[in-house]
Amino acid sequence: MEKLTVIKIGGNIINDEVALNQFLIDFSKVEGKKILVHGGGKIATEVSKKLGVKTEMHEGRRITSKANLDVVVQIYAGLINKNVVAKLQQEGCNAIGLTGADGNSILATKRPVKEVDFGFVGDVTAINTKSIHTLLSGEMTPVFCAITHNKEGQLLNTNADTIASTIAAGMSDLYETELVYCFEKNGVLTDVNDDNSVIPIIDSAKYEELKKEQIIHEGMLPKMENCFDALQKNVSKVIIGNANMFQNNSNVYTTLTL
Repeated sequence: MEKLTVIKIGGNIINDEVALNQFLIDFSKVEGKKILVHGGGKIATEVSKKLGVKTEMHEGRRITSKANLDVVVQIYAGLINKNVVAKLQQEGCNAIGLTGADGNSILATKRPVKEVDFGFVGDVTAINTKSIHTLLSGEMTPVFCAITHNKEGQLLNTNADTIASTIAAGMSDLYETELVYCFEKNGVLTDVNDDNSVIPIIDSAKYEELKKEQIIHEGMLPKMENCFDALQKNVSKVIIGNANMFQNNSNVYTTLTL
């Protein structure tokens, strides 16, 4: 089975032009079929402020009003996505920038109101493997931003980590898929202030232990849940680490296993 690498880059890389440019150079050199998923970093928040649009967060997640949605679509699907695609083309990587609405590739539903009304936030319900496979078969590299749709004309702001894990899982019937989360840390750390305290391997039992010890908590929890969900859906390998791992073939990162 042919290999497919799904790589998600975190907001801190998006925010740092030098780091982003280096990552895209390294990404362009990743062999075989690949997909890139990105969020929006702080740019959407900064633009919202300039426009007088209030930004609300709940436990690290953006509450997306209609005005917020207009901003994130412009920034994620427009400014960031097209700049990333242009830079990948510069490096000889034939990228194509997409939202979930393009090719009906990622379908979502508006998150139901419970304790918190997240507004126009989407939860992924389906991946159109045929559309994505068609692009990959045409030697194109899909670059997905964190915008999906509900097939009723509504765009939705969606967690990029979840998009990456769902794509990797959805494509696992056609490819041997590997999921890589790239952010500013070297991996999952025992001490957030010590970049050298990387936990090399985390299985399900170890994960529960780290949660109880509060070593893994808050913002890292949703990312880890996405990782284990992907593994349970036949993704062959999941890695969390620094974007520099591609540059120097580093083996300093965290590998997740069941």
